[in-house]
Amino acid sequence: MFGEYGDLPRAGIGGKVYGSTPYPQDQAILFHNESSHMHRWPLRIWFYCAQAAEQGGETPIVDCREVYRRLDPAIIERFRERKVMYVRNYNDGIDVSWSEFYRTEDRATVEEFCRRAGVEFEWKPDNGLRTRQVCEAVRVHPQTGEMVFFNQIQLHHISFLEASAQQAVLSLFEEKDYPRNVYYGDGSPLEPEVIDDISRTYERTAVSFRWQPGDILMLDNMLTAHARKPYVGQRKIAVAMAKMFYAEQAEGRAAGVTDTPR
Repeated sequence: MFGEYGDLPRAGIGGKVYGSTPYPQDQAILFHNESSHMHRWPLRIWFYCAQAAEQGGETPIVDCREVYRRLDPAIIERFRERKVMYVRNYNDGIDVSWSEFYRTEDRATVEEFCRRAGVEFEWKPDNGLRTRQVCEAVRVHPQTGEMVFFNQIQLHHISFLEASAQQAVLSLFEEKDYPRNVYYGDGSPLEPEVIDDISRTYERTAVSFRWQPGDILMLDNMLTAHARKPYVGQRKIAVAMAKMFYAEQAEGRAAGVTDTPR
Protein backbone atom coordinates (compact mmCIF):
# COMPACT_ATOMS: atom_id res chain seq x y z
CA MET A 1 0.00 0.00 0.00
CA PHE A 2 1.26 3.47 -0.93
CA GLY A 3 1.19 6.18 1.70
CA GLU A 4 3.40 8.98 0.36
CA TYR A 5 0.98 10.77 -1.95
CA GLY A 6 1.31 14.53 -1.65
CA ASP A 7 -0.50 16.09 -4.61
CA LEU A 8 -3.36 17.40 -2.48
CA PRO A 9 -3.75 17.54 1.29
CA ARG A 10 -5.64 14.44 2.41
CA ALA A 11 -7.22 13.35 5.65
CA GLY A 12 -5.83 10.05 6.88
CA ILE A 13 -8.43 7.52 8.00
CA GLY A 14 -6.02 4.89 9.24
CA GLY A 15 -2.72 3.37 8.14
CA LYS A 16 -2.42 4.09 4.41
CA VAL A 17 -6.12 4.64 3.79
CA TYR A 18 -7.16 8.23 3.10
CA GLY A 19 -10.25 10.34 2.66
CA SER A 20 -10.96 11.22 -0.96
CA THR A 21 -9.57 14.47 -2.38
CA PRO A 22 -10.93 17.55 -0.56
CA TYR A 23 -12.45 19.74 -3.27
CA PRO A 24 -15.49 22.07 -3.33
CA GLN A 25 -18.53 19.80 -3.40
CA ASP A 26 -20.39 22.01 -5.88
CA GLN A 27 -17.66 21.50 -8.50
CA ALA A 28 -16.64 18.43 -10.50
CA ILE A 29 -13.22 16.81 -10.34
CA LEU A 30 -12.42 16.03 -13.97
CA PHE A 31 -11.05 12.84 -15.50
CA HIS A 32 -7.51 11.82 -14.65
CA ASN A 33 -5.24 8.86 -14.11
CA GLU A 34 -3.82 9.11 -10.60
CA SER A 35 -0.25 10.49 -10.51
CA SER A 36 0.16 10.22 -14.29
CA HIS A 37 1.83 13.65 -14.16
CA MET A 38 4.60 12.22 -12.00
CA HIS A 39 7.48 9.75 -12.38
CA ARG A 40 5.58 7.01 -10.49
CA TRP A 41 1.97 6.05 -10.09
CA PRO A 42 -0.19 3.32 -8.51
CA LEU A 43 -1.49 0.53 -10.73
CA ARG A 44 -4.36 -0.15 -8.32
CA ILE A 45 -6.81 2.21 -6.59
CA TRP A 46 -9.62 1.25 -4.23
CA PHE A 47 -12.58 3.45 -3.31
CA TYR A 48 -14.86 2.54 -0.39
CA CYS A 49 -18.19 4.29 0.22
CA ALA A 50 -18.71 4.89 3.93
CA GLN A 51 -21.37 7.54 3.34
CA ALA A 52 -23.11 8.38 0.05
CA ALA A 53 -24.09 11.97 -0.76
CA GLU A 54 -27.74 12.98 -0.65
CA GLN A 55 -27.50 13.92 -4.32
CA GLY A 56 -24.73 13.43 -6.87
CA GLY A 57 -21.18 12.58 -5.88
CA GLU A 58 -20.84 9.72 -8.37
CA THR A 59 -17.37 8.60 -9.49
CA PRO A 60 -17.56 8.38 -13.30
CA ILE A 61 -14.95 6.18 -14.96
CA VAL A 62 -13.69 5.79 -18.53
CA ASP A 63 -11.87 2.97 -20.29
CA CYS A 64 -8.58 4.55 -21.37
CA ARG A 65 -8.16 2.00 -24.17
CA GLU A 66 -11.48 3.17 -25.59
CA VAL A 67 -10.50 6.84 -25.21
CA TYR A 68 -7.32 6.06 -27.16
CA ARG A 69 -9.33 4.37 -29.91
CA ARG A 70 -11.95 7.13 -30.15
CA LEU A 71 -9.67 10.16 -30.21
CA ASP A 72 -8.63 11.54 -33.58
CA PRO A 73 -5.58 9.46 -34.64
CA ALA A 74 -3.78 12.68 -35.60
CA ILE A 75 -4.15 13.93 -32.02
CA ILE A 76 -2.88 10.65 -30.61
CA GLU A 77 0.15 10.79 -32.89
CA ARG A 78 0.85 14.38 -31.84
CA PHE A 79 0.88 13.39 -28.18
CA ARG A 80 3.03 10.34 -28.84
CA GLU A 81 5.61 12.44 -30.65
CA ARG A 82 5.57 15.55 -28.45
CA LYS A 83 4.41 14.24 -25.04
CA VAL A 84 3.08 16.70 -22.44
CA MET A 85 4.70 19.11 -20.00
CA TYR A 86 3.04 19.73 -16.63
CA VAL A 87 3.91 23.11 -15.14
CA ARG A 88 3.24 23.80 -11.46
CA ASN A 89 3.71 26.99 -9.49
CA TYR A 90 3.62 26.32 -5.77
CA ASN A 91 2.60 29.45 -3.88
CA ASP A 92 1.59 29.69 -0.24
CA GLY A 93 -2.18 29.95 0.09
CA ILE A 94 -2.99 28.80 -3.46
CA ASP A 95 -3.48 25.11 -4.24
CA VAL A 96 -0.96 23.04 -2.26
CA SER A 97 2.37 24.54 -1.14
CA TRP A 98 5.68 22.96 -2.11
CA SER A 99 6.37 22.01 1.52
CA GLU A 100 3.02 20.17 1.72
CA PHE A 101 3.54 18.46 -1.63
CA TYR A 102 7.11 17.31 -0.92
CA ARG A 103 6.51 16.91 2.83
CA THR A 104 9.59 18.85 3.83
CA GLU A 105 10.67 22.43 4.60
CA ASP A 106 14.18 21.72 3.30
CA ARG A 107 14.86 23.08 -0.19
CA ALA A 108 17.85 20.79 -0.70
CA THR A 109 15.63 17.74 -0.14
CA VAL A 110 13.17 19.06 -2.72
CA GLU A 111 15.95 19.69 -5.22
CA GLU A 112 17.32 16.17 -4.80
CA PHE A 113 13.88 14.65 -5.29
CA CYS A 114 13.34 16.69 -8.46
CA ARG A 115 16.69 15.63 -9.90
CA ARG A 116 15.94 11.96 -9.27
CA ALA A 117 12.42 12.29 -10.71
CA GLY A 118 13.49 14.21 -13.81
CA VAL A 119 11.70 17.41 -12.79
CA GLU A 120 13.01 20.84 -13.75
CA PHE A 121 12.73 23.27 -10.84
CA GLU A 122 13.11 26.98 -10.27
CA TRP A 123 12.83 28.80 -6.94
CA LYS A 124 10.76 31.97 -7.06
CA PRO A 125 10.54 35.02 -4.78
CA ASP A 126 8.23 34.87 -1.77
CA ASN A 127 8.97 31.20 -1.08
CA GLY A 128 7.54 30.01 -4.40
CA LEU A 129 8.61 27.09 -6.57
CA ARG A 130 8.02 26.41 -10.28
CA THR A 131 8.41 22.88 -11.65
CA ARG A 132 8.19 21.42 -15.14
CA GLN A 133 7.89 17.73 -15.87
CA VAL A 134 7.63 16.14 -19.31
CA CYS A 135 5.62 12.91 -19.36
CA GLU A 136 4.04 10.57 -21.83
CA ALA A 137 0.36 11.24 -22.55
CA VAL A 138 -0.09 7.83 -24.19
CA ARG A 139 1.40 4.67 -22.70
CA VAL A 140 1.52 0.90 -23.12
CA HIS A 141 -0.14 -1.04 -20.32
CA PRO A 142 2.57 -3.18 -18.67
CA GLN A 143 0.41 -6.31 -18.40
CA THR A 144 -1.97 -6.22 -21.38
CA GLY A 145 0.31 -4.49 -23.90
CA GLU A 146 -2.58 -2.25 -24.95
CA MET A 147 -2.27 1.46 -25.72
CA VAL A 148 -3.97 3.75 -23.19
CA PHE A 149 -4.60 7.50 -22.99
CA PHE A 150 -2.89 8.15 -19.65
CA ASN A 151 -2.49 11.69 -18.32
CA GLN A 152 -3.90 14.56 -16.25
CA ILE A 153 -4.64 17.06 -19.02
CA GLN A 154 -8.10 17.85 -17.66
CA LEU A 155 -6.79 18.45 -14.14
CA HIS A 156 -3.98 20.79 -15.21
CA HIS A 157 -5.03 22.76 -18.28
CA ILE A 158 -6.28 26.26 -17.46
CA SER A 159 -9.31 25.90 -19.77
CA PHE A 160 -10.83 23.19 -17.55
CA LEU A 161 -11.10 25.43 -14.49
CA GLU A 162 -14.60 26.46 -13.43
CA ALA A 163 -15.40 29.80 -15.09
CA SER A 164 -15.04 32.07 -12.05
CA ALA A 165 -11.83 30.34 -10.92
CA GLN A 166 -10.40 30.57 -14.43
CA GLN A 167 -11.16 34.28 -14.58
CA ALA A 168 -9.51 34.81 -11.19
CA VAL A 169 -6.34 33.02 -12.30
CA LEU A 170 -6.22 34.96 -15.58
CA SER A 171 -6.60 38.26 -13.75
CA LEU A 172 -4.09 37.52 -10.98
CA PHE A 173 -1.24 35.78 -12.80
CA GLU A 174 0.86 35.91 -15.91
CA GLU A 175 0.65 32.66 -17.86
CA LYS A 176 4.06 31.45 -16.64
CA ASP A 177 2.79 31.81 -13.04
CA TYR A 178 -0.54 29.94 -13.33
CA PRO A 179 -0.77 27.50 -10.41
CA ARG A 180 -1.18 24.63 -12.92
CA ASN A 181 -1.07 24.28 -16.66
CA VAL A 182 -0.11 21.72 -19.28
CA TYR A 183 1.57 22.08 -22.67
CA TYR A 184 3.07 19.84 -25.27
CA GLY A 185 6.45 18.56 -24.18
CA ASP A 186 8.25 21.25 -26.19
CA GLY A 187 6.35 23.98 -24.32
CA SER A 188 3.93 24.86 -27.12
CA PRO A 189 0.23 25.28 -26.21
CA LEU A 190 -2.44 22.62 -26.68
CA GLU A 191 -4.83 23.70 -29.42
CA PRO A 192 -8.48 24.46 -28.45
CA GLU A 193 -9.73 21.80 -30.86
CA VAL A 194 -7.54 19.21 -29.14
CA ILE A 195 -8.95 20.20 -25.74
CA ASP A 196 -12.49 19.98 -27.15
CA ASP A 197 -11.92 16.54 -28.67
CA ILE A 198 -10.53 15.19 -25.39
CA SER A 199 -13.55 16.53 -23.48
CA ARG A 200 -16.09 15.09 -25.93
CA THR A 201 -14.35 11.72 -25.94
CA TYR A 202 -14.31 11.46 -22.15
CA GLU A 203 -17.98 12.45 -21.99
CA ARG A 204 -19.19 9.89 -24.51
CA THR A 205 -17.00 7.12 -23.06
CA ALA A 206 -17.85 7.62 -19.38
CA VAL A 207 -20.00 5.32 -17.28
CA SER A 208 -21.33 6.18 -13.83
CA PHE A 209 -23.26 4.70 -10.91
CA ARG A 210 -24.81 5.89 -7.65
CA TRP A 211 -22.73 5.12 -4.59
CA GLN A 212 -24.34 3.05 -1.85
CA PRO A 213 -22.79 2.61 1.62
CA GLY A 214 -20.52 -0.43 1.61
CA ASP A 215 -19.70 -0.25 -2.12
CA ILE A 216 -16.09 -0.93 -3.11
CA LEU A 217 -14.66 0.11 -6.47
CA MET A 218 -11.27 -1.24 -7.54
CA LEU A 219 -9.60 0.31 -10.58
CA ASP A 220 -6.60 -0.45 -12.72
CA ASN A 221 -5.25 3.11 -12.80
CA MET A 222 -3.75 2.76 -16.28
CA LEU A 223 -6.78 1.14 -17.89
CA THR A 224 -9.24 3.49 -16.20
CA ALA A 225 -9.45 7.23 -15.53
CA HIS A 226 -11.83 8.52 -12.89
CA ALA A 227 -13.61 11.74 -11.98
CA ARG A 228 -16.11 13.00 -9.38
CA LYS A 229 -19.45 14.68 -9.90
CA PRO A 230 -20.66 17.59 -7.72
CA TYR A 231 -22.80 16.62 -4.76
CA VAL A 232 -25.13 17.80 -2.01
CA GLY A 233 -24.91 16.71 1.64
CA GLN A 234 -22.25 14.72 3.45
CA ARG A 235 -20.10 12.26 1.48
CA LYS A 236 -17.32 10.02 2.77
CA ILE A 237 -15.24 7.93 0.38
CA ALA A 238 -12.07 6.17 1.57
CA VAL A 239 -9.20 5.66 -0.88
CA ALA A 240 -6.18 3.34 -0.96
CA MET A 241 -3.47 2.89 -3.60
CA ALA A 242 -0.96 0.11 -4.28
CA LYS A 243 1.37 -1.58 -6.78
CA MET A 244 3.58 1.43 -7.49
CA PHE A 245 4.99 1.58 -10.99
CA TYR A 246 7.80 3.79 -12.30
CA ALA A 247 8.09 5.63 -15.61
CA GLU A 248 11.38 3.92 -16.44
CA GLN A 249 9.67 0.54 -16.09
CA ALA A 250 6.95 1.65 -18.51
CA GLU A 251 9.43 2.99 -21.02
CA GLY A 252 11.49 -0.18 -20.88
CA ARG A 253 8.47 -2.37 -21.55
CA ALA A 254 7.27 -0.11 -24.35
CA ALA A 255 10.60 -0.06 -26.19
CA GLY A 256 9.61 -2.85 -28.56
CA VAL A 257 5.97 -1.80 -29.02
CA THR A 258 5.08 0.31 -32.07
CA ASP A 259 1.29 0.25 -31.81
CA THR A 260 -1.77 -1.82 -31.04
CA PRO A 261 -4.58 -2.18 -33.57
CA ARG A 262 -7.09 0.64 -33.18
